[in-house]
Amino acid sequence: MITFVLVHGSWHDGSAWNAVVPRLAELGHVAHSPTIAGHGKGADKAVDHDDCVRSIRRFIVDHDLADVVLVGHSFGGTVIARVAEEIPERLRRLVFWGAFVPLPGTSVNDDLPPAYRELFARLAGESDDNTVMLPFPIWREAFIQDADLDRATAAYQQLSPTPYQPFVDRLDLSKFPRLEIAKSYLNCTDDTALPPGEWGWHPRMSGRLGLHRLVQSPGSHEVVFTNPRLLAEKIVHAGRD
Repeated sequence: MITFVLVHGSWHDGSAWNAVVPRLAELGHVAHSPTIAGHGKGADKAVDHDDCVRSIRRFIVDHDLADVVLVGHSFGGTVIARVAEEIPERLRRLVFWGAFVPLPGTSVNDDLPPAYRELFARLAGESDDNTVMLPFPIWREAFIQDADLDRATAAYQQLSPTPYQPFVDRLDLSKFPRLEIAKSYLNCTDDTALPPGEWGWHPRMSGRLGLHRLVQSPGSHEVVFTNPRLLAEKIVHAGRD
């Protein structure tokens, strides 16, 4: 049995994993899906990256979880990397699924294509609370293109504006490259949330992990909605010893 902690990405909250958690249970594992501070509908959006990390670290410590396989999706990759620096003794493996693997001293914005960087900065400036809502056309065409329109629309309705400050915060991460924790990268081959090529997830992000297990799967950036059973199975493959 593996104990998973599943960390969502931007615009999501812990409910994004609702269809994955039962499948992991069917496969004999335990999974928790906390919500990162500042994320989700009705949340206080005035958070920075430290607050995001603190919320996941506290969840693990407060629930006295150990031997954890910590899974991070997209922005969640930056969170699990920093959590690993703070409580490595509680972790068994890190799984980055279509996730940012930040370099020491950089920010999320540094890893975004210029067009996204400029768009998100503008949207945050136009908001009343320094947040960004992902425009539906980007969601439809780049994030969840493997869904039909009805499913894409229903999934979009579960999203909420994401805090922008964690995108610009620079992350120290001086300890991360030296951590002796096993790592995996789960790459969905149809994921175009970051444009394939120079800015793509794999091998740009996966290559930063050093020695790691690479697991490939069909599906978009949002296979959590379009094929959650397959995603659960691939997470198990990425997380097992």
